[in-house]
Amino acid sequence: MRLFIGSAAVLAAAAPACAQDVTLKPLVEARLRWENVEQQGLPEEADAVTVRVRAGVEAHSGRWSALAEAQGVMAIVDDYYDGLHGVQTRPLVADPENVALYRAQLQYKSPALTLTAGRQRISLDEDRFVDAALFRQSAQTYDAVRGEWTPLKGLKADLTYAWSVRTVWGVEGNGARQQAISGDNVFANLGYATPIGTITGYAYLVDQDEAAVQGFRLSNQTYGAKLQGGQKLGPAARIDYQASFARQSDYHRNPNRYSASFYLLDALATVHGFKAGGGLEVLGADKGVPFTSFQTSVGSGFRWRGWAGKFVPNPPDGVRDLYGTLGYGAPTVGPFKAVTLQANWHRFRSDRLVRHYGDELDLLASGKLGKTTISARYADYSAETFATDTRKFWLQLDWAL
Repeated sequence: MRLFIGSAAVLAAAAPACAQDVTLKPLVEARLRWENVEQQGLPEEADAVTVRVRAGVEAHSGRWSALAEAQGVMAIVDDYYDGLHGVQTRPLVADPENVALYRAQLQYKSPALTLTAGRQRISLDEDRFVDAALFRQSAQTYDAVRGEWTPLKGLKADLTYAWSVRTVWGVEGNGARQQAISGDNVFANLGYATPIGTITGYAYLVDQDEAAVQGFRLSNQTYGAKLQGGQKLGPAARIDYQASFARQSDYHRNPNRYSASFYLLDALATVHGFKAGGGLEVLGADKGVPFTSFQTSVGSGFRWRGWAGKFVPNPPDGVRDLYGTLGYGAPTVGPFKAVTLQANWHRFRSDRLVRHYGDELDLLASGKLGKTTISARYADYSAETFATDTRKFWLQLDWAL
């Protein structure tokens, strides 16, 4: 019913479509991945060889489009704990087998306005707060109505109402790892481009109505602002930077009463394809009680704070992530295109009662050969006072039509 109402809202808000030819675009992609995990404290390591296939079609007519896409995930080698079945004797790899409707959306798009209704991908603020979880095989989508409006050059408003978050756990999701989490979620931001960068104010209201998911303790409201920009320093050199601050507190049914802050300072210099940078990200704590630190309830569980995934959810005493990165990117190297080499180092500390959690080294090499992207990743988390030593390795092939 909500999907119907959302689609009707798009139809009502936009001008009627003129009779035009309909063009069809097939959507086909596949991913094969091997993920190996060694985790101290578990008797066996994890080996997961999984394959994901997505297929669908997108129809266009003038400013209108409709899209439907299904996905399936199969484990070829299933020597891992998928989070849903059996007793955990191996490390978690969050890629359970799954067959599901991935996206189904109706969209109206003009130069100033885009309206999208239905099951869709949404990523905001570099995935930190609202994420599509694209690294996981099943990924994350939202049953939502979203409006993106650009009334003036450089000014953009983005507003989403989402009544369901379709998680990475798939059709057999249960307990704290539900297939879908219902609620009245609102994601809003307003950005304006200036000569020094884009200034964005944001408000994210996460409402989780499933008691099995941490007893509503991941419902929160976050309000903040961000500056993100870059400047050329020469014909082959530039610097990119960002700074952000936010406050978060409990929301709706959350039984906890708390408030916590988020800070981010980041800079990256690029010279002839070589990159070097670093930053500090702080997810603050309140009283040291579980789920009273700053949480990214529908944000990235992979991209930030280390690829080993030791800080999902964020611990009661918060996280201070001091990080540095070195890398190289080139449009072409031999037969490969879009080549990336990257090394990240993290030093994790608590925000409350400051102590050293541990350190992590992350490595990445990737390149595109024809329609296939080949990538290899490695993460090594060395524990000091939080979690346990963990090493992960990924070898991945992505193909798209």
